Amino acid sequence: MYARLSAVILTFLALLLVAVIVHWITKIITIRVIHKLVENTKTEWDDYLLKHKVFQSLAHLSSALVFYYSCNFSEILEVTSFMTTLTNIYFVIIFVKVVSGTLKAANDIYLTTPYAASRSIKGYIQLVMILVYFVAIIFIVAFIFKKSPLGLLTGLTAFAAVLLLVFKDPILGLVASIQLSANNMLKPGDWIEVPKHNANGTVIDISLTTVKVQNGDKTICTIPTYSLVTDSFLNWSGMEESDGRRIKRSINVDMKSVRFCDTQMLEKFRQFRLISNYIVEKQNDITEYNKNLGIENDTVPNGRRQTNLGVFRKYLEEYLKSNPKINQDMAFLVRHLQPTETGIPIEIYVFSKIKELNEYENIQSDIFDHILAIIPEFELRVFQSPSGNDIRDLSENLSTGIIKN
Repeated sequence: MYARLSAVILTFLALLLVAVIVHWITKIITIRVIHKLVENTKTEWDDYLLKHKVFQSLAHLSSALVFYYSCNFSEILEVTSFMTTLTNIYFVIIFVKVVSGTLKAANDIYLTTPYAASRSIKGYIQLVMILVYFVAIIFIVAFIFKKSPLGLLTGLTAFAAVLLLVFKDPILGLVASIQLSANNMLKPGDWIEVPKHNANGTVIDISLTTVKVQNGDKTICTIPTYSLVTDSFLNWSGMEESDGRRIKRSINVDMKSVRFCDTQMLEKFRQFRLISNYIVEKQNDITEYNKNLGIENDTVPNGRRQTNLGVFRKYLEEYLKSNPKINQDMAFLVRHLQPTETGIPIEIYVFSKIKELNEYENIQSDIFDHILAIIPEFELRVFQSPSGNDIRDLSENLSTGIIKN
């Protein structure tokens, strides 16, 4: 008995050695031949198949066939059964490796097409891989326990609830991926903002279960795919694809500094190149209007008058129109907002032609630098809450008698 067992073991080891040698020879020949063929072709798809070792995985078929045709080397039924099971499992593993490499190569090939810029198929690739692994496991279990794979699949219906629980994230991710792709809601390269997950950056990867976002500080944020469907997120791709990036800021003017323009102020404003013609035309229009009403005195409540705030607002309009970096064909507003206890906000609502962040911020800064510097020329004041220095200066003025009742 021991002699038979020893013979079986030695035969098996010899068979294993033969399979390894055959695989090694096949692998070397395959790699050399395939490498030469790939180098001589102009297409790229075979390069990706080589990169993901599809041909190397196929080389395992030679050793698998050695086992397959040697399953009956022993008359012992248990040994024959074991060898058959082992060979079948080996074939399944080879199948999984080949399909896995082919799908990865297919994804890489797809990324070279123009469609990849707007739609990602990585989620679908991962879904197919999950199904392949699932089917492979079913077949392996069926081979081990000598059962029908179809029978095992039928029996698994009793565990459907458990499977749904185990694969909850992939299932939700699949549905979310389909929605994101079908509705063109998200693609790699988009700049998105998801406050709930502290994400504010560029999408670098979309998979079946997660979306990876690289924030501005280069940190990587991982977001569940279904979270982008169930919760809201901001996608800046619309701005990047448009003709401009919005500038929407306001400056608060102290309402106590708003007043009617007198002759001296109007003469001063006429010296401002951007509004010189406006001042003359507007004043002529007002003078004609008041004359038609018989109003010729300087009593403040009577007739129409220009205000320093109105002139300032017109100056801002002309200043922004003269800026070559502002898109004049998109929304263009310089407007008053609702007055508050912190003054009356004058809002700039325009679009910059340049959308790149650094240059965009520089444009905004230049505009408001100019506004803050020019506003005293219109005898207006920017509202600013009193600081420690303001209170100290007031105290010093009172103590030196500069301020009198």
